[in-house]
Amino acid sequence: MKKLFISQPMKGKSDEDILAERQKAIKSAEAKIGEAVEVIDSFFQSAPADAKPLWYIGKSLELLASADIAYFAKGWQDARGCKIENTCAIEYGIPVIEDTQQIRKAVILLSPTGREQPVRKDVVNVD
Repeated sequence: MKKLFISQPMKGKSDEDILAERQKAIKSAEAKIGEAVEVIDSFFQSAPADAKPLWYIGKSLELLASADIAYFAKGWQDARGCKIENTCAIEYGIPVIEDTQQIRKAVILLSPTGREQPVRKDVVNVD
């Protein structure tokens, strides 16, 4: 059984919303990898009252280090901690599943010769 780390935006969300999104992530990950997972509890409901953002990311990275796979929930690209976790997972070889609720839009500009030329890609969230 693989150990699953879930990264999700939490700012401004209720505990109930966070827990519901985690259940969706678990089901999605199990469907993608074809087997049940052991969930690493990275939702710090009993964090110290004076915990700063770096405390949370430090604890999260410690847990991520024990993961066999990491799931990044919708909106992770806009959350500072999730972006750090994603970079670390990729750089240290932990397989990543990213919520697919996004589309990629190519930005096209005309070159000086009048020919279309792709310049960059932006990520656009689809709700």
